[in-house]
Amino acid sequence: MHSLFKQIHKTYRMAGHHERSIVLHNFASLSVLQAITYILPIIILPYLFRTLGPAKFGLIAFAQAFIQYFMILTDYGFSISATKEISLYQHHQAKVSEIFSSVMIAKVFLAMISFLIIASMVYFLPRFRQDWEVYALSFGAVIGNSLFPVWLFQGTEKMKHIADINILGGIIFAISIFFSVKGPGDYLMVPLINSVVIMITGLLGQFIAFRTLGVSFRFPGHKTMRQQLRAGWDVFISNVAINAYTTTRIFAIGLLTNNTITGFYSIAEKIASVCQTFPLASFSQALFPRLSKIYHRSKRRAFQFMEKIQLITINISLICLPLIFFFARDIIRLVCGKDYPIAATSLRLLLISVLFISSNAFRVQFLLVSGKTHIYSRIHVVMAMFGLPLIFLMISSLSYIGAAIATILIEAGIFTVTYFTVKRVRFS
Repeated sequence: MHSLFKQIHKTYRMAGHHERSIVLHNFASLSVLQAITYILPIIILPYLFRTLGPAKFGLIAFAQAFIQYFMILTDYGFSISATKEISLYQHHQAKVSEIFSSVMIAKVFLAMISFLIIASMVYFLPRFRQDWEVYALSFGAVIGNSLFPVWLFQGTEKMKHIADINILGGIIFAISIFFSVKGPGDYLMVPLINSVVIMITGLLGQFIAFRTLGVSFRFPGHKTMRQQLRAGWDVFISNVAINAYTTTRIFAIGLLTNNTITGFYSIAEKIASVCQTFPLASFSQALFPRLSKIYHRSKRRAFQFMEKIQLITINISLICLPLIFFFARDIIRLVCGKDYPIAATSLRLLLISVLFISSNAFRVQFLLVSGKTHIYSRIHVVMAMFGLPLIFLMISSLSYIGAAIATILIEAGIFTVTYFTVKRVRFS
């Protein structure tokens, strides 16, 4: 533990005073956001699971996994490409407005395509048509997510706006759920409330972008639009590939088993997701634009900084994850109200994959800031080609356990390939 604190202190001293101040301020804002947005699910998830029951809870989880594909489509690759570009031009208001306008036009167009695809699938496929209301009410989340300019706030390093808006949205969502969902018959209120809240946060994000950050909308030329689409393409393909073996797990379990097993597995995934992203995601988001600037000044310094941060992350994971593994049954009992072995076993297996993910997070960032998005894309496309059939094969053979084992194998493979790739990129 003492050596861990020494590593943290050394890494802290590597950054300049101004860099430390900005990163820590953004990290604090995003950590508060994540703390609240993860505390709320800790309260809401048990309530929903017990109120709706495993079957309806599983249906909602299946619908959310389905809608997630279209959030990926509308996000394209702008969360990385636009963030990186805005971070380099954040003091040039006209350029920021140009980037903002071209990205928003692209997102609106992609949202329209998403609507047509979803409407067609719900109309023509019986598996979706029988619960069409769930998917129709869930689509509002795609609209709201398209409107919310998280990439603008990250690029300008104004993460406090992300925190403020999402904390407000989380509180509204929680209060609405407790007042509106009283039994299994109220299951449609969950996607409805979620969609309305996300659309409200999206509109608030737009308001702050224009009113506080001073962006202005201007129709970009074809050249600018093509430039933004090209910049985001590799990341988009990577996001599609990543979700081919992440979101697809719940989606595949829903297709190959039933809503009840899907409900048990999805609750384990949600808990594992909390372990994976808090507080790692907030620190990663806060660090990305700053690491990008450090890299443009000194590649060697950026690599050393990344290595120090990654080592700290691994050590923290090695302390925390075994404790969660040991108390997995107690955690499931606390969340679900009963001892569900399916959920506990799934959680324990998924925690192994979380270790690989957290041990790789900042190496992935280094690939992105060094402009190696094509390599990043290639890694995940190859793993998706391997992982997607593996997931379906393993679920067909071992049900929910197969999904968790497939996740471990995929994340271990990504960790191994990324580790050696970053080492090679460092010397290229």
